[in-house]
Amino acid sequence: MNTKRLTFCALLTAIALTIFMVEAQIPPIVPVPGVKLGLANIVTVYAMFALGPADALMILLSRIFLGALFAGGSTFLYSLAGGLLCYLCMLLLRKLLTMKQLWVCGSIGAIFHNIGQIGVAIAIAKTPQLIMYLPILLLTGVIAGTFTGFAAQFLVNRLDGRLKF
Repeated sequence: MNTKRLTFCALLTAIALTIFMVEAQIPPIVPVPGVKLGLANIVTVYAMFALGPADALMILLSRIFLGALFAGGSTFLYSLAGGLLCYLCMLLLRKLLTMKQLWVCGSIGAIFHNIGQIGVAIAIAKTPQLIMYLPILLLTGVIAGTFTGFAAQFLVNRLDGRLKF
């Protein structure tokens, strides 16, 4: 990895972390635990399609680790499970989608992110009834994920060809 690319990945990590921290300060939109916009995922979707899977994973894991460090350790397992499932989903979709279909990746990725988070919540709380939150999380996740996908698509379209590594 050359210096320019590493610097750009560090910048994207800082942007994602800043978005994550600012979003953590926003009061919940819906009175359901776990529902949030997931705006930091814009950076992950962008990185997956513009830079590739290795850089996207590095940015995602750095943001999750630093976010848990700054926001408190309780977010780590939820973010890690959701983020990795979303990442794996995007890795598969990357081969199937065009650059004009990133919004699909955002919405489907959000579904898998919510599945990962609810799985961790069930495992930690040892309460299988938490699965009842899943339909609400999926609905709000698809809406938010579609938005983040469109935002990532906008970034890819605006920056396409401008970054040379």
